[in-house]
Amino acid sequence: MVTKNVQQQQQHRVDVVVPVPAMVVAAMASPCPANKLLRGAIQLAFGFALGIAVAIYLIGSATPAAVPGGSSLELFFPLPPPAAASTANLSAVRQKQPPTPSPEAEKTTTAIKSQSWPADDASGGNSTADQAGGGFVDISDEELMKLAAAAPREVRTGGGGGPRPKVAFLFLTRWDLPMAPLWEKFFEGHRGLYSVYVHTDPAFNGSDPGEASVFYRRTIPSKEVKWGEISMVEAERRLLAHALLDQANARFILLSESHVPLFDFPTVYSYLINSTTKVYLESYDLPGVTGRGRYKRSMSPVVTAAQWRKGSQWFEVDRGLAADVITDDVYFPVFARHCSRNCYADEHYLPTFLGIRHPSRVTNRSVTWVDWSHGGPHPARFTRMEVTPDFLRWLRAGAGTTCDYNGATTTVCFLFARKFLPNSLTRFLRFAPKVMGFG
Repeated sequence: MVTKNVQQQQQHRVDVVVPVPAMVVAAMASPCPANKLLRGAIQLAFGFALGIAVAIYLIGSATPAAVPGGSSLELFFPLPPPAAASTANLSAVRQKQPPTPSPEAEKTTTAIKSQSWPADDASGGNSTADQAGGGFVDISDEELMKLAAAAPREVRTGGGGGPRPKVAFLFLTRWDLPMAPLWEKFFEGHRGLYSVYVHTDPAFNGSDPGEASVFYRRTIPSKEVKWGEISMVEAERRLLAHALLDQANARFILLSESHVPLFDFPTVYSYLINSTTKVYLESYDLPGVTGRGRYKRSMSPVVTAAQWRKGSQWFEVDRGLAADVITDDVYFPVFARHCSRNCYADEHYLPTFLGIRHPSRVTNRSVTWVDWSHGGPHPARFTRMEVTPDFLRWLRAGAGTTCDYNGATTTVCFLFARKFLPNSLTRFLRFAPKVMGFG
């Protein structure tokens, strides 16, 4: 880009000089004798003008330091970029310039300020409390669970201008995060109020995003995960354990690579942080093959058939319940030993565990919308053209349902939705500022 600008400037200089000799040549080519004196005068004037132009060009090509504060000559002969200003430095300068806010963003900002929304925290979005040398602690699962179990069960923040309670976003992915650009827009401007943790296949060798990304160096030491097996629950516990090491994390939400946010960050943050006593997890008794039929008699007497529950794996819990999950040495070992072969531990462990230990804390609903209407072992997947403003508004309005939030009925039931294919990203980036309030 710098080279292209210089070439354009040089072309501009040539365009200024070219018309003059063309005019002179035309005059000198005239056959009229009376023009001899005129031609001599023109030649003399042209030579003088050309000498001045060359001198000005040489001055304009000097370094900017020769003309402190700029010069009026730059209006006609723009100075080339200084040699010391590398592309990297120019990029850094651009990054420091705040983007021009859209009208929707200005409205959102005004609303946030009117509600005394916490200011952007310079400490950054991701805590280093759980890191050693800039990376996550790489130890065995057993040691990790012990380390997380020793962390405070209550949220510890500075108070009085110190760190604020944060929401931990736990991404359980197969490979990369195709929706990362949308999430970057979602998190933008809210550092210090969130933490990001990514668990992916250890065989994934994709490049780490740049330092400016919210996903930079946020992949925890991961292990292979197989669909429907206990390894998926182990990955969830691994994510929770790493997130518990940050004492400011208050709420924990599990997401996938096909998840998208339906609201802006302030809405999601307030919804979760201000939720009283309840956590967002499904836990219900389902007769039939896909519910009670998955129960293993060998799990009795620790887990009885009457205690067996089912629910979506996409949970949201508070710090206390997250600590209970990673310290569970009663029910998890039973699931690890017996929940195999069409048992699907990810849909039964947490619903059963919390249904036994904390039934009054469970809302029996998820804040992630998924379409199971067509039946089958997997939910519906949505392609690019299925993502429309009307569809997004319908999801934001509760997808045709209502729910309870802090004792009141509301249509804001789903904060996230899945499964969206990577080719739908461009549509989300296009509609997010208009429909979802960010971007």
